Amino acid sequence: MKTDRHELILKLVQERVIDTQESLRAALEENGMTVTQATLSRDIKELSLIKVSSELGVSRYAVPRLSKEGLDRGSSDTLRLLHSSVICVDHAMNTVVIKCHVGMAQAVCAKLDSTDIENSVGTIAGDDTIFMLMRTQKDAERLVRELNTILYSKDEK
Repeated sequence: MKTDRHELILKLVQERVIDTQESLRAALEENGMTVTQATLSRDIKELSLIKVSSELGVSRYAVPRLSKEGLDRGSSDTLRLLHSSVICVDHAMNTVVIKCHVGMAQAVCAKLDSTDIENSVGTIAGDDTIFMLMRTQKDAERLVRELNTILYSKDEK
């Protein structure tokens, strides 16, 4: 039952603009599934759904878009850590700056260090910020794009 519900939720958020838990609940009910608000909240968290801005100017639920190259995105632990910890990613020259929730930078930094990111020279983490030195500015730009792809779906409908 839970697996079927999760599959339906993923299908719905990819096919429709669903901007609230209530509209998601209504869409599930249209498809014959009755859920409580608590169950729906738990499902959203377990599926790592994110909110993105749609073309209509409203926030909507989305599935993080994953690429086959670069970081190890097959790991749900990596995804969960990035989604729950990282606030934003940017770069200055060949230094990538990753802003995290307070106290989470060291965990994210350790996970990034273990993924063997191409052309990463080294990382240093404070309490809420990570600096990652890349070999070139192009490497930094590529990593920022890659991390933002993980964090924010570009698949607007």
